[in-house]
Amino acid sequence: MTFSSTLLTKLKSSERVVVFTGAGISAESGVPTFRGEDGIWIKFKPEELANFDAFMKNTELVWEWYKHRKRIIQNILPNAGHFAIVEMETYFKSVSVITQNIDNLHRRAGSKIVYELHGNIERNYCIGCGKNYSNEEIFLQETAPRCTSCKGLIRPDVVWFGENLPTDEWNASVRAAEFADIIFVVGTSAVVYPAASLPTLARRAGAFVVEINIEPTELSRYADEVLIGKAGEVLLRVVELVKNL
Repeated sequence: MTFSSTLLTKLKSSERVVVFTGAGISAESGVPTFRGEDGIWIKFKPEELANFDAFMKNTELVWEWYKHRKRIIQNILPNAGHFAIVEMETYFKSVSVITQNIDNLHRRAGSKIVYELHGNIERNYCIGCGKNYSNEEIFLQETAPRCTSCKGLIRPDVVWFGENLPTDEWNASVRAAEFADIIFVVGTSAVVYPAASLPTLARRAGAFVVEINIEPTELSRYADEVLIGKAGEVLLRVVELVKNL
């Protein structure tokens, strides 16, 4: 893999780095993706399991499915890509992670600044009073969990279809993108909006856009540099490069 001289110059001069991640980086840890041959939505329709109306109508089914996903992710570990992003913090003044993933792997790897646009599957809250619950507490209840305070239904703290992104996380992500010197777009198809608008927003504000993916995407024609390969392998190469600048 070769890196352009422009990328080398940008890496040497950059202070504020943003890493925008999607399902591709987590897939390398074994987290099932939504799209593709083995994607989750090949087996289930999203409208049946991942929206609020479905949750209210088929609460037990939705919770059975989410508990299954929670247990899968509970046993999955961050991979080389996650750890390479953490190591970037050694060489740049600021490294912010903006992720569409809900698996919490960036935080578990040790990244300090993480904006979770679609929530976090390791968190839960009561739709009645807002009380927070851990997965451990949820797993103690065999049926759809209820709040110990108000008896309201507890739901996963994730963004479902038809719901808005969390305002604070979105606003912080926009600010990070607008002030980035360089943005790495890793393992995302860049088709889910409004999250997919962040790389182009960063580019308009002057950031150098580097796409890392196993294949070209809709974003590729707008990126300043496209690096084809697995996220973990490419990010490790980038970190090694930065070390020697």
